[in-house]
Amino acid sequence: MQKENIRLEVMRHLSKDMDAFMKDYLISIDTNWQPSDFLPDSSKDTFFDDVKELQGAARELSYDYWAVLIGDTITEEALPTYESWLMCVEGVEAVQGGEWTRWVKAWTAEENRHGDLLNKYLYLSGRVNMRAVETSTQYLIADGFDIGTSGDPYKSFVYTSFQELATNVSHRRTASLAKSAGNGLLSRMCGQIAADELRHAKAYKAFISRIFEVDPSEMMIAFSYMMKKKIVMPAHFLREAYGEKGSIYDHFSDAAQRLGVYTTRDYISIMESLLKDWNIEGMRGLTEEAEKAQEFVMKLPERLTKLADRVKVPEQSYKFSWID
Repeated sequence: MQKENIRLEVMRHLSKDMDAFMKDYLISIDTNWQPSDFLPDSSKDTFFDDVKELQGAARELSYDYWAVLIGDTITEEALPTYESWLMCVEGVEAVQGGEWTRWVKAWTAEENRHGDLLNKYLYLSGRVNMRAVETSTQYLIADGFDIGTSGDPYKSFVYTSFQELATNVSHRRTASLAKSAGNGLLSRMCGQIAADELRHAKAYKAFISRIFEVDPSEMMIAFSYMMKKKIVMPAHFLREAYGEKGSIYDHFSDAAQRLGVYTTRDYISIMESLLKDWNIEGMRGLTEEAEKAQEFVMKLPERLTKLADRVKVPEQSYKFSWID
């Protein structure tokens, strides 16, 4: 049987448990949080006072913090790109009954609240040039992204497992920094988004675990491929008006490194956690090619740690058009 057909059969196999996956890793819309639960209520007489309080707390946040928060928001707002990519993954639309499309749509619906919440906060904060932010968002959606997975579900789920963990780290750290600055509202917002990201990461990691059970060698090779290629962030094409594609991603990343929001060390830590969660070291009965892939990924954290020691982060902040 061809590799593509095996992947399709594995996707069919996993789809039989979709009800359980959705119950375990998604929350009912009727009981889930919504952006309005956190933001000032415009129907109340206290709305303008509440906005002034929000803006007062926002003034206590550093320049780098705003750069990271805005970059995170734009990343979340580029959700149409991620949904369209997942819908093109092999087996998503091909599996009868629409089980995988049901997952993608429900996951998208949960993720959509993140950009909505952060965007409204930015607008109310009085610290942000919203037109510049909106321009960057439109560019990022129009430019799309190239993460090297093609339509391969194995590679795609490695990416989502890693990426959801990375966004969890980023939002969790922005929550902690907001709390330290006395901004309880923003801390709760970022913390809630981080919790969603962690729950979604558990889902995609569970998909990979199940694939390892039925097709371990091909899953190991796909994992190694993605680690060799390196997981790129969804915002890697980030740009401002009239800028080249990807021209400001490094500046956004530098701000995150300076703040300790998401660092090279975090990338390595996520890699190590996946090796442990998927019991990569303990896998046996692999093909020769898969054993080489296994050996590569087991040695990778040590290699990356040596490289991390050489990383130099600029001390000076780039002047983003986003921040007033």
